[in-house]
Amino acid sequence: MKHLVALLAVFVGITHASTPNIVFVLADDLGYGDLHCFGAKDVQTPNLDKFASEGLKLTNCYAAHANCSPSRTAIITGRTPTRVGVRDWIPEESPVHLRRSEITIATLLHNAGYATAHVGKWHLNGEFNQPTQPQPGDHGFDHWFSTHNNAYPNHRNPDNFVRNGKEVGKTQGFASQLVADEAIHWLRDIRDKSKPFFLYVCFHEPHEPIATADEYKKLYPSDDKSFTAHHGNITQMDANFGRLMRALDDDKLRDNTFVMFTSDNGPAITPFHPHGSAGPLRDKKGSMYEGGIRIPGLVRWLGQTKPGSVSDEPVCGVDVLPTLCAAANIAPPNDRKLDGTSFLPVLAGESLKRSTPLYWHFNRASSAMKIAIRVGDWKLLAALDKNPEARDNNITVQSERDFKTAEPTTFELYNLKTDLTETTNLIDKEPAKFTELKAALLAKYHEVRDDSPTWPAWKFTSAEGKKIIWEDTANGKK
Repeated sequence: MKHLVALLAVFVGITHASTPNIVFVLADDLGYGDLHCFGAKDVQTPNLDKFASEGLKLTNCYAAHANCSPSRTAIITGRTPTRVGVRDWIPEESPVHLRRSEITIATLLHNAGYATAHVGKWHLNGEFNQPTQPQPGDHGFDHWFSTHNNAYPNHRNPDNFVRNGKEVGKTQGFASQLVADEAIHWLRDIRDKSKPFFLYVCFHEPHEPIATADEYKKLYPSDDKSFTAHHGNITQMDANFGRLMRALDDDKLRDNTFVMFTSDNGPAITPFHPHGSAGPLRDKKGSMYEGGIRIPGLVRWLGQTKPGSVSDEPVCGVDVLPTLCAAANIAPPNDRKLDGTSFLPVLAGESLKRSTPLYWHFNRASSAMKIAIRVGDWKLLAALDKNPEARDNNITVQSERDFKTAEPTTFELYNLKTDLTETTNLIDKEPAKFTELKAALLAKYHEVRDDSPTWPAWKFTSAEGKKIIWEDTANGKK
């Protein structure tokens, strides 16, 4: 019997040695131009710069949406979020949620024998930590230390974290520090070490309300307190990302761990914090232009990624689930439409062959353009003849009816290879390409719109009265 046990242990060790651990790290509202390794001149991100030098930089990395909840939905389902019914950020007490019928990458990996954990921002239901809607534990995570949306009352000493269904109460520290602490604690002390693991880390930074430790503020002396706080906040997150990477190294987990870092959407350039950057790209969070959806992307997987390599192949949040399935050698769901494609070939310097174009749909987009697709270097955007969900995030019977009947109209066509800033509309000069992409956009739009569930009538109530403190704003007030 002892020999049998030893043989089984060897077999398990071999199996897990060939099965990668997975760490997926998501920043919040981090723009394409917010990291030094992506061209930022005035932001210090030494840990992410080092990480980029050790792996692959994705210069055409996209969020699947220009807003947080939908983008996160796409990452863990492999489905464009409008198809799933998550079309905008999800307020508290909203009926909108990631439905139990959706199959997440955490569930797939859990069922394949992975230990799984979510730490940080969840934002995939309106009724957080309530039995009425599925929680992280219902979507495949063995362990979770999460907040509904932001860390409140701000990102210093927040009191709204929940660990495995139990409220944690007031904490001591800053949000990214707390998230990294929990991630490292889970890696070292909680997870089943006989299993490979999937760790999904969702930092809150640099989303408002920003709170930044003095040691990072002092790196950016300025009369503009918002500048000091915002840039310091990114460096603070970078430092905690570095702590997590060092924990992998110290525990000898680097060699067999797939790590990806990215953001959920473009920068939220607001009156409180106008210092986020989309780099050379047009517009910001909430927009269908590149600044709203193109984001930093970094991948390190030893033996699979070449140190210091760069790829301009377009990849997207909807590609994460099929990619991680391929990395773990498990089958993606075959009973539903997936909108993503595994980008493992990109790690080897190859191009992707997509069966469906990259697609974005946001009825509350900050510009007139609500729909976009990208095929190769070409991008087509479209407005809608109706404007559902444009009334301060209210969802009513009428807006649901508008959503189901709105039609694309007024198009813009750009070649991103020659016009990265999307300034020259080529519809008149490229009629054949416009006709081709318009047909593809309309087909995808109708398919996704018709799949999207109808939510019950509800009304978003403003956050007035909530204990939200805006700290380190431009005028220095709380």
